[in-house]
Order: sequence, then C-alpha cells, then structure tokens
Amino acid sequence: MRANIRGQWIMWLGLVLGLVAMAIGHAWGNDTSEQWQLAARYTARVGFPLLILAYVARPLVELRKYPWANPLLARRRWIGLGFAMSHTVHLYCLITYFRVSDDRPETGVLLVGGVAYVTLYLMAFTSNAAAMRMLGKSWKKLHRFGIHLLWLVFAFSYLGRLADPDPDRQIIGLIFFPIALIAAAIRFRAWARPSRRRVPGNSTRSCG
Repeated sequence: MRANIRGQWIMWLGLVLGLVAMAIGHAWGNDTSEQWQLAARYTARVGFPLLILAYVARPLVELRKYPWANPLLARRRWIGLGFAMSHTVHLYCLITYFRVSDDRPETGVLLVGGVAYVTLYLMAFTSNAAAMRMLGKSWKKLHRFGIHLLWLVFAFSYLGRLADPDPDRQIIGLIFFPIALIAAAIRFRAWARPSRRRVPGNSTRSCG
C-alpha cells in the first residue's frame, strides 16, 4: 500500500513529460503545422519508456535474477497510469496536428489507433482493486491483451522508422525498435522458463 501511495508521482511525471515534450515541439517547429507534428512525435517518444517499464516489470521479477525490479513491479500501476497521462497529451497533439494541417491519417491507422486508445483507457480506468473484483478473470485478460497491443503499435511504428527517408527518424527507429525487441525477449524468456512461478502482486497494478 505504501509503495502504491509513494508511486503516485510517476503518474504525474508522465503528464509532465508529455507537456514538456509538447512545449519542445512548439519551440522547435517553424510553423503551426510543424509545431504540432513535432509535439505529437515527441510526446509519443517520452511515453515509450514508461510503457516498456510496465511491460517488463513482472517478467524481470519472475526471472529471479533482477531483485531491483521488485520496486518497479510494486509501482507498475502508476507507471501504466503515467503512460496513459503522457499518451493522452500525445492524442491531443495528434488530433490538433490533423486539424491544422492538410495531412490525414489512413483508415487503417485510425482503426488501430482507435482500438489502442480505447484499450488504454479501459486499462487505466480499471487499474484498481474494485474493478479487478468486479471483472474477475476478465480483468487479467484485458490488461494482458492491452499491454501486448500497445507494445505492438509502438514496435511496428518504430520498425517503420527504419525505412524513413528522414535520417533523424531513422535514428529513432534504430534506437527504439531494438528496445521493443529486447522487452519482448524478456517477456518471452520469463514465459518460457522451465519452472514458472506466480509472482504475488497488488491487485491494483495495471498493464498485466
């Protein structure tokens, strides 16, 4: 309980990081359209580490080789909510960019992004003990599906950056895509270990 209370600052850190990234995008953009475009890019990037931390927290503990991951797992609820905060700022920047520019998202992007955001907010609003009791086994299925879906969206997004003609975006792909792969490898290793053990956890943790 104390770990959860102390971890609240991580949630607000996610919001602050998102707002700072948005401000940097506005400072570096040459016009309104570019400002919001950069703001959307940067807010996605600052949220990515929070998603990865939530993604690997439990597997690292299950592998038993990383005792420093225990405090991370204890605060995973707030890490997940911090990501939700930062990505809400990202959504605002993205919507505003499409409103002020001539660019329009493809139907497939809208569909996948829409499902991802609906899932994200369902996870955020059910990151509490009351929701877990009410949903029962469905709670775990929702959070497991959601965390993998969000990982996939980021992983394929950064994979696409590898072929981007913009060198700066290529670099982002070269850095972030391997991080996504490493995170997936950690989860797979924990899942495939010979002797799997259930890690006891607080019922209010998000992104299961």
